[in-house]
This record gives sequence, structure tokens and C-alpha cells, in this order.
Amino acid sequence: MRRITTILFALVAMLAACTGSQQSTNNELTNIVSTEYGKVEGYTKDSLKIFKGIPFAAPPIGNLRWKAPQPATPWTDVKKTTEFAKGPIQGDANPDNFSEDCLYLNVWSPAKTAGDKMPVMVWIYGGGFSFGSTADPSHDGEILSRNGVVVVSITYRVGNLGFLALPELTAENPQHVSGNYGILDQIAGLKWVKNNIANFGGDPNNVTIFGESAGGISVSMLCASPLAKGLFQRAISQSGGSFGPTRKTTYPGENMKTLAMAEQDGKAIAQKLGASSLADLRALDAAKFAGQDMSGFGAWPIVDGYVIKDDQYKLYEKGDFNDVDILVGYNSDEGGSFSWGDNYENHPTIVKNRYGKFADALLAAYPLGEEKVLNKTARDLMRDAAFGWQTWAWASLQSKVGKSKVYIYYFDQPPANAEGSYHGQDVNFVFQHINQGDSDIALSKAMGKYWTNFAKTGDPNGDGLPNWPQFTNENQTYMYLTGPTPHEGKTPSLEAMKVLDSYFAWRRTPEGAEWAQ
Repeated sequence: MRRITTILFALVAMLAACTGSQQSTNNELTNIVSTEYGKVEGYTKDSLKIFKGIPFAAPPIGNLRWKAPQPATPWTDVKKTTEFAKGPIQGDANPDNFSEDCLYLNVWSPAKTAGDKMPVMVWIYGGGFSFGSTADPSHDGEILSRNGVVVVSITYRVGNLGFLALPELTAENPQHVSGNYGILDQIAGLKWVKNNIANFGGDPNNVTIFGESAGGISVSMLCASPLAKGLFQRAISQSGGSFGPTRKTTYPGENMKTLAMAEQDGKAIAQKLGASSLADLRALDAAKFAGQDMSGFGAWPIVDGYVIKDDQYKLYEKGDFNDVDILVGYNSDEGGSFSWGDNYENHPTIVKNRYGKFADALLAAYPLGEEKVLNKTARDLMRDAAFGWQTWAWASLQSKVGKSKVYIYYFDQPPANAEGSYHGQDVNFVFQHINQGDSDIALSKAMGKYWTNFAKTGDPNGDGLPNWPQFTNENQTYMYLTGPTPHEGKTPSLEAMKVLDSYFAWRRTPEGAEWAQ
């Protein structure tokens, strides 16, 4: 009996060994995947492998608050990764949804084996660098990934926990900088992708970063940061770009401050919170840095000379950027989302305060209508200052000094009774969460193919789609993303935007820089 039992155990062991050998040979992608920190277990949905809440860095808590992300602590058991992790502290800091322990990412993989080497798309959410979460349903990567790409979404710190600059923080930092922790989180997430995504069937040498609003601005910054060099091969920016110069009083499109400016803001934040030292700040509950108590204290990346070396426009003029294929664009009525209330009466004063001696020329280029409302043409000044000019300048600079391909779009699919497409409307179209309206559905399918084609080859064309030509300074052709059939078109509001371009050129002169202080 003992001999029979021994033989049975031997047969089971042999079978297990053979099975393991066969899995290793076939390299079949299962729900359990090894990462550099330990094994994770996701789940399968209609042949798609999904992993949610994978740690890519240590929790940025305690003494790691306001420090660059550190390696995660390895684990030995298989970690269940089937639910989104909590988002970064923001808003009302509801502990059910948000936590300072937030550095996690998610993977949607259609790969059959770990050797498939599928193109990878890494999503960076928007939210003005003060809000955002990978758990937002509009960012779910399931449908997009079924176009033949591995989709990853990464979390980064937002608000004052993500971007606080302070002299004490600068002094303790090896690079003598502070702020920009949220951008460093994004870079850490991309390093995780580089080191681990092959085990999920992705190609670490074919990575496209994409994002919208603050996510699109982040894409722009990563394209200019030496710390992100080699971590991605292509970039998509939706309503992004960061090509405006620094300024003490910021506006959309001129959001950047220097380290010295941001450190003074940090002192004001510490005073507001009643903290007399960095130790006091680190001892505070994380929720103190969000909500109504912090109204008036915005957060944004800064020109620190390390993560972001300089005014990005100047970096591109010198050819000092990560020269990768780009696909960039913006929406037709972005300005409508940033013109709060009916400010028709005080619009000229707002323009004069921001644009100084260029105000009259810009009011003429983007005129108010006769109706006593802020019409779309006037709103387009905000659209172009924050998004249109940033995108156009990016495409123009890269076309002039870069070697990689440039594609540019104008998203114009207005909802019913609207004059144009509002800020953020494009996100659900890209992720293909549009399920009603024939024109909307057709455009969403086209955009999903354009985006994933670009991720695969660096060219959005194919699959019978209308031709999308490359942008050059000699042939400034945009793709008008309007349903049901996208079509080519010229730069929107080009003559007006040239006036805005003159303003930004002046702002980069000593006179313009001094005026803005």
C-alpha cells in the first residue's frame, strides 16, 4: 500500500512538473503574474486579463511624505489585485475613496502569452493636478485594450501632497529641489512598466503615454524631462501642453512658477495650517491638505531645474527634449468650461489684467458679440491661451527642430444645443464608452482606432479610416475629429492665435518677464 501511495505521489509530481514545463514553454498568460516586488493575481473577463491596484512604489506616508517615490516592499504571498486602490488625497478627502497610500496602477491585457509583446498605452488622468483617480469609470481601459493594446493607468499624488515646495524640503533633497512629486510618481510608474510589463504580454520598448488636461500637460512635461528619457516611444496629449513662461500670478496657459516662487507659496500654506516646521507639516493628518481649509492654495508642477529644467518653449527651441512621435489636440469650446458665470461685463478688465499691452489686440482678435453674453469667439481666447496655442506651439516647435512624427487634431462633436465640445468631452470617446447616437458611436470607434494605431506604429492611419496627414510647418493640417466622419482642416482661429503667439513671445523677453512679476 505504501509503495502504491509512493508511486501515486511520484506520478502527481511528474504530472505537475510536466504541466509547469508546458506552461513555461507556451508562456501562457494567466491571472497570476510575477512582478519585481512579488506575484499578483487579477481576473479574466471575456479573455481579457485585468489587474487592479498593483503597488508600483512604497506608500508616500510618514517621512516619505513630500519625497520622491521609493521602491515598494516586496511580498511573498500572491497579492490579490482585483479592485481599484484608493485615489490620492483630494477634495473632501473621504477615506472611503482617497488615501495618502495611493501609488498603485492597473493593467488591462488582451495578450494570450507573456511573449506577445503587445503595444502598451499608459494613461495619466487629469484634474488640474488637484483631483483625479484611476477608478473614474470614464478611464476604464477594458474596451480600448480590445483594440490590441495593453492599457495601464497610473496614480500620482495631487494637490499640496503632490506639489508642495518649501525651503526645508529643498534643503533636505539631494538635488536641492522640492515640489513635482506627482510628476516623479508618473516617472516611477513608467519605470515599473519598463521593468514589468513584458510579464503581462506588453512590449516595454513600445510604450505610448497618453493623458487629458493635467494628464495631457503631464505628457508634455514628460516629453521635456530628462528623467523620463527612454521610458516611452510615443506620446498623446489631449487638451495639454505646457509652453507658457513662468509667472507669479498664474492663469490657464501660464500656470508655471519657479522654485523660488513656489517655496514662498509653501510658506503661506504652512502658516495657514499652523505648522512652524517641516516636522509639524509631516505630523498633520493628510486630510488637512485637502478640502475647504485649503481653498485658494492651488497645486501645480514647477520649473525646478531638475524634473522640469526650464521654460519648456525654450527647451524645445534648443532641441532639448525627448524626441518621440506625438499626437496632440484640443476641443472646440474648451473656453466654455473655464469661463465661470456670465462675465460679459468684466471680460475686458480680465483680459487687460492678464495680457497687459496686448489686451486691445487680443480683444479685437477674439471679439465680444453684440449680445450681452460671453460669446464663443470671446471664450476662444481662453481656449487658445490654455490649450490651442499650447498644442499649436508644441507641434510647430517639434516639427521645426525634431525628427519624429507630429499629428494634431481638433475635436468638435458638440452635444445637443451646445456651440462646441467642452473640456474633457473627448475622454469617453477615446476610451469608447459612447453607446448612443450613431454619429457619436462612429466617431468614438474611429478615435479608438486612431489612438491605438498610433500606439502600435507611430501612425494613426489604417483600418479604412479617413487619412490623417502629418503636421508640418509648411502644411499645418489638422484632423477635425467630428462625427460620423473625421476630415482634414486648417488651424482653427489661426490669425487670432498669431496675435496670442506675439503675446507669448513678448512674455519671454526681459520686458515681458518683468511685467508679469
